[in-house]
Amino acid sequence: MSFLPITANDLPNGLNSANSGSPALTSIWAGIVPGIVLVAMITSVAYSARNLSGLTLFSPMILAVVAGMVYSNVLGTPAHANAGIAFAQRRLLRFAIVLLGFQLTLGQVAGIGLGGVGIVAVTLGATFLFTVTLGRLIGVDAKLAQLVAAGTSICGASAIVATNIVTDARDEDVTYAVAAITLFGTIAMLSFPLLSPLFGLDQHAFGLWAGASIHEVAQVIGAGFQNGTLAGETATVAKLTRVAMLAPMVIALGLMARRGNTDASAAKPPMPWFVVAFVAVVALNGLVAIPAQIHSAIALAAQVMLTMGLAAMGLQADISQLRSRGLRPLVLAFSAFLFIAVFSLTLVKLV
Repeated sequence: MSFLPITANDLPNGLNSANSGSPALTSIWAGIVPGIVLVAMITSVAYSARNLSGLTLFSPMILAVVAGMVYSNVLGTPAHANAGIAFAQRRLLRFAIVLLGFQLTLGQVAGIGLGGVGIVAVTLGATFLFTVTLGRLIGVDAKLAQLVAAGTSICGASAIVATNIVTDARDEDVTYAVAAITLFGTIAMLSFPLLSPLFGLDQHAFGLWAGASIHEVAQVIGAGFQNGTLAGETATVAKLTRVAMLAPMVIALGLMARRGNTDASAAKPPMPWFVVAFVAVVALNGLVAIPAQIHSAIALAAQVMLTMGLAAMGLQADISQLRSRGLRPLVLAFSAFLFIAVFSLTLVKLV
């Protein structure tokens, strides 16, 4: 992809200096193939494991993170695979986020009405601000707090990955955020349909609540359709509306990072060209009729690429560093989960 050039930041720490000028790497492809093969193997394990009893509730993405972490911390990641792992972690993930734009059209957004869009937008903004503020108050690292905020308020693992392009947090922070968000998103997927009768929600109202508050797209779909077709369709559109808001959120974070950088000699935060491409794809998807088979193939490709990228993150994660984060980030993720559930439910009942 021409708008995603390989830069020094795309390679793991130490890889640039180790391979700079080395005649052993005759081409970039010769350097990345071993790592891509390893990432593909981890991804295959994740998809296979999902078919096992007891693991069907977990998405391939979280299973890939766990499998990558087990592999790297038990067997160790070979040095010659680092370039390919970095390629999957950076470029494949960005391309996958662009492909997510094919899941949404501007016409679909109109289906939930202005009130529904307002609920989604206000909930997103309030949740993000609440999580970042609480993170600062309880002493969670600012970058990790932003990742948890993005994952909770927008679209789970995809938002965490996209936000990290701007925040440039540690790989261990990304892995921690993905695991925590997936945990609480799964709890929401299982519990929200059971709570719907207690709150007197009809299918439309429940769909709005689920779409505005549950973390991952797959979790929203699972919870929504459990309460009926209308609930499932409403939840899906509300959730995809949140996905569309990923673009302005990442751009805003990038602008904030640039404004807060007082060191003129410091490297500028990367321009999120993949976000611009995401917006263009959403617009294209509304203008051009894409055959259902192609649309399904694109959705599958996006999921596989996201899974590969998260498998790469797992391969880069050091469990000892994860343990060093303590319970505060988990408390933050749990608090954000409760806030978005209660706040969005309150708006749904009021509107």
